[in-house]
Amino acid sequence: MNNFDWIVIGGGITGSILSYELAKKGLNVLLLEKNPNYHNATRYSYGGVAYWSGTDEFSLNLCQESKKNYEHLSEELEQDIEFRELDLMLTIPVEKDPQLIAKNYDKFAITPNLLTPKEALEIEPLLNQNAISGVLKLPHGNLHPQKTNDAYQQGFLRLGGTRKYEEVTTLLGKNQTIIGVQTNQNKYYAKNTVICAGGLSRFLLNKMDIALNIYFTHSQLIITPPVEIKLKSLVMPAILNRINIEEKSGDSTFKNLWNAPSDEVIDDVMEVGAIQFLDGSFCLGQISKIKTNPWASNNDNLDEKIIREGIGKVLPTLQDLPGKLHHCLVAFSADTNFLVGKINHFTGLHLFSGFTSTFIFAPPLAKRFASWATEDYQKMPSLSS
Repeated sequence: MNNFDWIVIGGGITGSILSYELAKKGLNVLLLEKNPNYHNATRYSYGGVAYWSGTDEFSLNLCQESKKNYEHLSEELEQDIEFRELDLMLTIPVEKDPQLIAKNYDKFAITPNLLTPKEALEIEPLLNQNAISGVLKLPHGNLHPQKTNDAYQQGFLRLGGTRKYEEVTTLLGKNQTIIGVQTNQNKYYAKNTVICAGGLSRFLLNKMDIALNIYFTHSQLIITPPVEIKLKSLVMPAILNRINIEEKSGDSTFKNLWNAPSDEVIDDVMEVGAIQFLDGSFCLGQISKIKTNPWASNNDNLDEKIIREGIGKVLPTLQDLPGKLHHCLVAFSADTNFLVGKINHFTGLHLFSGFTSTFIFAPPLAKRFASWATEDYQKMPSLSS
């Protein structure tokens, strides 16, 4: 049977969560993922749940809903997602004024505690206190990204959902009505299709001449095997330069560059971060590059060297851990926290992507999306191309 109520394109965390919530509403859902051994932004993620990051009533409600959801999600999905709470340590470079950096966080629902380097070292002994002028400490959630993704998919299958490992090559439609998708193996039909393809969402939309403000970075980080060294917290930079380059991508000058895919690096940034999962493995560092060609190549040896040198300054004990560099595309929207809703001027086509903080915003928005789909479709937000 190739006919469904909904087709969800993309088996990363956004597609897996949304498929599960749609299936919970009794809908006949097809989840399409091109590779059973997916190497996407979900797999190579820190798994952070920033429930402190609400800045207005709506985002604050999403944060609180998400936090409550994770507290019982392992039981609901019948699989341990390794959710826990730990300290988020946002490091401030030694040359920066910690008081000025701390002011940037006044807008959030929970404001951080500003620690001196000595105080920070008492909480996280692996920090190099000579490399920082201070640390902003926040309560933070963390989970295992791949285990969470797998748990959602298994829950989806138990609800009667259908999962196929096939690559979507194009959308099927006529007169701006989408009726299904063509994969590298079959055609599938549905009244509604939603794109959750992360960094490739823009590519699929462009095939239909749809220009939304969704973009992607080429992101690289190092994954290690389990090791004996223990990191007590999640360490990240207090100055998120990645957000700055993402915001610039919405400028008219940069928008024109996205219409001509290229291997050229438009902008890039290295951010020193580290998280250790419960099995002892680490995610280290992150280089984010703006390249408009999703299949652009990278200099892996140089990029790994840059990450290790950056880690060595802030967390010197971790610099030479055995590990492998990995690459993925990370979707983002330049002018909003996410792009969720039906696409204007098209019938049956939707987007659920572009999250700045996927693990905090995607779960509560997926629940809303499923309710809109089954109870009041007119309330679903519209996205203008």
